[in-house]
Amino acid sequence: MKETIFVIGGCRSGKSSHALELAERISENRKTFIATCVPYDDEMKERVTKHQQERHSDWATVEVPILLPEAILENSRKADVILADCLTLWITNILLDPDESEKIDEHIRKLTKSFEKAQCPVILVSNEVGAGIVPENKLSREFRDIMGAANQRVAACADRVIWMVAGIPVTIKPKEGWDSLLPERLSLMHMEHDPGSAKMRP
Repeated sequence: MKETIFVIGGCRSGKSSHALELAERISENRKTFIATCVPYDDEMKERVTKHQQERHSDWATVEVPILLPEAILENSRKADVILADCLTLWITNILLDPDESEKIDEHIRKLTKSFEKAQCPVILVSNEVGAGIVPENKLSREFRDIMGAANQRVAACADRVIWMVAGIPVTIKPKEGWDSLLPERLSLMHMEHDPGSAKMRP
């Protein structure tokens, strides 16, 4: 069954491992991993290597710092399941690119549309960045706001949303009592990013 699964959690919550397990359950072959990470330093390279070792050799890996929606659509034609890890680094890559940062809203729209058009199940991993203390500097607060807005929009159109807490998956959508009007309301919201502000507006 074609569906979009959104796995979200804090740092070291087990979100990537659980997303990998979900993908393995969906299909034993024709699995595609879309990596959005650009390993800038040794620590990040170590993390990338660790995640690579967790995947079996039957995984195809595609690296896309910016063109995530396009990669989802292209690879869904030849895969039984796609795992994209992660939304947070994808947003970071866009914001760090001077030619793309002003088009963040367009990128998010294209991403949510790619879920609708994908021909196989898509699992997307993201970080919950709003559950901690308020960041002390303006740039970090702007990133938190943009990331929080992106998470809301992806969660609204996902078929399933799983919140990872200390390695335990908690399904928060679909759930009895879930607000079915939420996607409609969020579709009316737009993210606006400029050098001085990051906010959602009606």
